[in-house]
Amino acid sequence: MVRRKTIHPDQELDKLEAHLAGTLRPVTPPKDVIHRLRERIRFPQPHEIASHLRGEWTKMWLVFGGVMSGFLVLITVARAFFYLAGRRHGG
Repeated sequence: MVRRKTIHPDQELDKLEAHLAGTLRPVTPPKDVIHRLRERIRFPQPHEIASHLRGEWTKMWLVFGGVMSGFLVLITVARAFFYLAGRRHGG
């Protein structure tokens, strides 16, 4: 019977990371790529952030109002159904 040495996944991962760290070298991207990324990524001004938050609150209240209206319609339909079903059976 051949016995295998049990290796835990953490040990195997550590070995793989050590091997990759030894074989891979860091690469610096070209300066034009960094420049294009900096142009694309920009931090919004404080007034832009405030307007987005205000818009989010408006959307949240619209969704909340829609859900509550839906619940009221559902409750009204359920009450009408139980009222009509109760009149047929109990009289």
